[in-house]
Amino acid sequence: MATMNISLPQALKDWVEAKADRGLYANSSDYVRDLIRRDVERQEKIEALREAVEEGERSGFREMTVAEVQAELRARRTR
Repeated sequence: MATMNISLPQALKDWVEAKADRGLYANSSDYVRDLIRRDVERQEKIEALREAVEEGERSGFREMTVAEVQAELRARRTR
């Protein structure tokens, strides 16, 4: 595993250490790794959403009511 050193203001350092001290994480590094993993997952979801929006825009517009769109989405989920 590669090593990376970071500098934090004292208040943030205390926060990270408190997470580990309460047993929520094995140590400070474990907490930081978890934050990074969550950020990666969040970014992947955002990118997938952007791609879906772009795909929708490329597909053109349809004249549907909100209720019709909702019904179509419900039907897709049950397939």
